[in-house]
Amino acid sequence: MIDRYLLRYFLAVIDHGNFSRAAEQCNVSQPTLSVGIAKLERALGKPLFHRTNRRVELTPAGAHFAVHARRIEAEFNLAEAAVAGQGKRRTVRLGVLATIPTAMVSRIVAVQAGGDEQVELVEGRERDLLDRLARGRIDAALTLLRPDNDRYAREPLWSEGYGLALPEAHPLAGEAVIAGEALADNVMIVRRHCEVLAETSHYFTTRGVRPFFAARTTSEDRALALVASGLGVTVMPDRHAAPGVARARLAGFDHVREIGLLFAAHVDAADLSETATVKAVREAVARA
Repeated sequence: MIDRYLLRYFLAVIDHGNFSRAAEQCNVSQPTLSVGIAKLERALGKPLFHRTNRRVELTPAGAHFAVHARRIEAEFNLAEAAVAGQGKRRTVRLGVLATIPTAMVSRIVAVQAGGDEQVELVEGRERDLLDRLARGRIDAALTLLRPDNDRYAREPLWSEGYGLALPEAHPLAGEAVIAGEALADNVMIVRRHCEVLAETSHYFTTRGVRPFFAARTTSEDRALALVASGLGVTVMPDRHAAPGVARARLAGFDHVREIGLLFAAHVDAADLSETATVKAVREAVARA
């Protein structure tokens, strides 16, 4: 039989990335936590972590066990809440791709607010969210859906292309479609988290466009604000919009991204899909 405190030690190491921070969270000394992890590994008959000087990483056995540990700990928490008379106030940990428009994320929170459920939002890049899903640190992710990533249950939500964002006062702002060559003398803004950054660079260089980059930012809102101010133009997913920013298609730039929900292995996807949080995601998408 595995004691619950050992599961909590194990999950704390996953969540914090090393033994010292995990020990602080569990209010024990690092040697105590290390002894507990060793006891858990002996009980399971397999090592759960690769230990290095810098960090710890899950072994294949550890990654497999993490799925079950998350599920067991969640059930423990629900049982304790029920006995304490608090009802089943559930926390859904939702990862959100950094390039999802802020307005949509705000709508998700507004729709979801209240009731017997709370949401914990975790923003990140695609790779970060996939890592958190694998480690069981989030329950679902609103992120890119790729054909080669079929290890998680998924729910497609929308597809969109990429287009040009330019100031409303720009000479080409009234055009529906703009050729890349027409931007040869334009100043540009780089969105560092763009999923098609390499493809965008290739698109312009093959057309002889080598612009001056006035800014590089990881913030979508900052990029839109800089465009609206007249600093330059940038390429963004179609759903991004802001006052003072005109949108236009970029001729020959046909990349499309598919966005949806990926459900972590430690959750019941059918159950999670009926939560207030996931329903709020669907409603926010429908309103956009």
